Amino acid sequence: MDNERFERGMEMLARVDGEQGDKVMEALADIAPDFGRLMLEFGFGDIYPRPGLTLKERELITISALAAKGACEPQLKVHIHGALNVGWTREEIVETFMQIAVYAGFPAALNAIFAAKAVFAERG
Repeated sequence: MDNERFERGMEMLARVDGEQGDKVMEALADIAPDFGRLMLEFGFGDIYPRPGLTLKERELITISALAAKGACEPQLKVHIHGALNVGWTREEIVETFMQIAVYAGFPAALNAIFAAKAVFAERG
């Protein structure tokens, strides 16, 4: 096992997704701990720390892709938290989802906006 990748992934997960990321890892612990480690090492240990994009830019890309893809509400909510954690505003997140309506359709945009509404309510 590559502990350096794991540790780098844990640090990045904490920076971006915070408590929400921990919840995902905990939810995987009893059913697919190896999958959780793989996701953590690859996504947050290898991809997120790469140069070329800021964490803020990466989270905007992530919520846009998840919203456009659809059927990813749990992951979208985690990354909406992440987007807020790295500096996006609620207004910018909603505007992002309005923009995807042009390319991914109104149902995808509506689902994303309602996911954002739930996250915003959770955060107060």
